[in-house]
Amino acid sequence: MHPAPTPVVNPAHAARPSFFRAALAVVLSLLISGTGIAAAASERILSFSSAITVDPDASMRVTETIKVVSSGDQIKRGIYRDFPTTYKDRAGNTYVVGFMIQTVARDGRPEAHHTEALSNGIRVYMGQKETLLPPGEHTYTLSYHTDRQIGFFQDHDELYWNVTGNGWIFPIETAAATVLLPPGVPADGITLAGYTGPAGATGQNFTAALAPDGKAVFKTTRRLNANEGLTLVVGWPKGFVQEPTPREKAVHFLTNNLTLLAAVVGFTVLLLYYLLAWFAAGRDPARGAIMPIYTPPDNLSPAAMRFMAEMGYDDKVFGAAVIDMAVKESLSIHETDKTVTLTKIDGGQTTLSAEEKKIAAQLFQSNSSIALERKNHARIAAAQNALRTSLTLTFEKTHFVTNRRAFITGVAISAAAVAASFLSALDHPDVLFLGVWLTIWSVGVTFLAVTLVKLWHQVFTGARTLGTRAGSLGAALFMTAFALPFFGGEVFALAIIARSSPALVVLMVLVVAMNMAFYHLLKAPTMLGRRILDRIEGFKMFLGATETDRLQRMVPAERTPQLYEKYLPYALALGVEQAWTEQFTDVLATALRPDGNGYHPGWYSGSSFDSARVGSFAGAVGSSLSGAIAASSTAPGSRSGGGGGGSSGGGGGGGGGGGW
Repeated sequence: MHPAPTPVVNPAHAARPSFFRAALAVVLSLLISGTGIAAAASERILSFSSAITVDPDASMRVTETIKVVSSGDQIKRGIYRDFPTTYKDRAGNTYVVGFMIQTVARDGRPEAHHTEALSNGIRVYMGQKETLLPPGEHTYTLSYHTDRQIGFFQDHDELYWNVTGNGWIFPIETAAATVLLPPGVPADGITLAGYTGPAGATGQNFTAALAPDGKAVFKTTRRLNANEGLTLVVGWPKGFVQEPTPREKAVHFLTNNLTLLAAVVGFTVLLLYYLLAWFAAGRDPARGAIMPIYTPPDNLSPAAMRFMAEMGYDDKVFGAAVIDMAVKESLSIHETDKTVTLTKIDGGQTTLSAEEKKIAAQLFQSNSSIALERKNHARIAAAQNALRTSLTLTFEKTHFVTNRRAFITGVAISAAAVAASFLSALDHPDVLFLGVWLTIWSVGVTFLAVTLVKLWHQVFTGARTLGTRAGSLGAALFMTAFALPFFGGEVFALAIIARSSPALVVLMVLVVAMNMAFYHLLKAPTMLGRRILDRIEGFKMFLGATETDRLQRMVPAERTPQLYEKYLPYALALGVEQAWTEQFTDVLATALRPDGNGYHPGWYSGSSFDSARVGSFAGAVGSSLSGAIAASSTAPGSRSGGGGGGSSGGGGGGGGGGGW
């Protein structure tokens, strides 16, 4: 048998069925989508009517009758109505109005409903989740009671009311409202105004008139599109509606602004605590007469003198001690473009103070030299800790008190005040979240800010050669670029919090400022410390003399490079190194001879000393040393970083609605 022949099919004919099927699918898709669009477009509000009664006690009863057309697209189970209850006045204070549902009905019968809290009000859902609404026309009636909606002015009272709200997602074919005022209001004393359109618009597409029964009647003259509404303004003479008393206004204000109240109370408690703590333990004894003296009081070392003057430790305490050790020929300082190196000089320790001997023991424990670099962080930190501990044991409590416990208590009160203020904003969960987040974030931001201050300070004061200045500038610019997003996050979070509650931001700023101020104010010298501080001030007066003849009167000894070097560490410790150096500019310049055998500090070699600018030497070497100490104080491998008129839509009422 022969196989049946295979039929020959024209390719063009074969393509026709698939083409027609595709075309048919496209047409059906368009028809279906068009039907959906038409269904969505057909859903609308046929009429929105509001009957408003203003009672003599300034409360209001409102009945809204909303007739809608449903096709099952947006309006599946019913409609919802948004009602704003929280507003902000011109000063940013919160103003809360009352809202209580009386009845909800659909097509003349009671309708199930439930509410949902919004950020600024309440949403009323009319209908049931389990029940779908039949397509067609339905009339919803919502009755509610509200208060604090009346505006009380000097010469009249006024209702400024957004009848429909500007948040409806459906067009409104017609909108109308009636306002019934308390009995006795004269018709000739009633004023009517209104606006139509989207929020902020001043459209006049409405009519307003007084009916024979005394009601004010408003009605739109054109269809309102989605997100458009009708706002009315009715004014009448004073005396017919009871205005809240000052006491009632104050109670309402405090009740509506619990965050502000908590902030004010918290700040007041913190301020009173710090003032009492300062009055009890932080007041300085009265200063005595300050007279210039020409030698360090009580044989204090430069480090001890600064520790006493500041009533605490900082990098300059260590820097002054190192330079004093160099002047005493116990060590030498060598500065290059990249680092500062300290080298031990044998035989010079006999003149060192007790705390300076402890520094030398830690710095040169295993080597005779040490570079002030991060890799030597452990030895440098040990030397600093030894100096800090020695000074603290010698002077704290006997010469001055820090009242650290009182300050820690103040910090705890500060944290409680801020926490209470944020917890009072429980109705704003975003603010509460940002408060917790900002607390953690601010720790990193503070660390970055301190690091940046040190880096830029080093750029302008600590780097004296082109290489070191370029390196410092590069590090400062890099860290600035790295920190900017963190600072931006801080500002952004504060701005968001300020929009909801400016009082919180003000409180945080004031709390930080107050703690910074009382951290210093709570420190106080003892009577012994006060007497020594007065003598330190007299010695500083001598070091900081700015006129040559005054210096000559103060110090009978001849001005020599040796005298300059001897007291240079003290001048650095007290912050008057420039004034001290200026008194010796001519002496040091005379000592600089062309043969190169003139004055040069034997304990220092590096770029900070320039024979042409000898007057800037003291500040340069002090800044370079302080910058190197600060840079080496961070452990190797660590990184800086952070933590992780009127218009439509104005007045009361308002909101909007939609289908669900």
